[in-house]
Amino acid sequence: MQKTKKVLFLCSGNSCRSIMAEGMLNHFGKDRFVAYSAGSFPTGTVHPMAVDTLNAKGIAITGYRSKSWNEFSGKPIDIAITLCNQAAGEACPIFTGKPIKAHWDVPDPSQIQGSGRKAGFDAVYGILEPRIKALLRLPMEQMSREEISEKLRQIDTMAA
Repeated sequence: MQKTKKVLFLCSGNSCRSIMAEGMLNHFGKDRFVAYSAGSFPTGTVHPMAVDTLNAKGIAITGYRSKSWNEFSGKPIDIAITLCNQAAGEACPIFTGKPIKAHWDVPDPSQIQGSGRKAGFDAVYGILEPRIKALLRLPMEQMSREEISEKLRQIDTMAA
């Protein structure tokens, strides 16, 4: 029987990218993964366009909230993936189980102003979806930590 993998997506604000990745992995990988998200400096709110973008794709994120990564300190996490360069460069809390760490560079759609903002959120969805699905295809039960780490690094280089 395979163990459900716990994946924590990290961003500085935990309002857009990490929330979207959490929702997508919980939706597409519900039998193999449990996803969480957190931020180094959480905004305290989930961006409404992140919710709208996921809902438009049939992914519900009811109950998701912007929270500090300190909530996960000392809790068992299998994989921790940063989605922004700022969070990738910060000292993360210590997670139980020594998670495999990876970085996927994803632009922040909340920084887009005006009429292009919706397109920015759609673009982030378009970047995250193939990466999440590539993660789901990995035969993790048959892979070493080093192999998983390398595959996660390769996933970051995928074209959307």
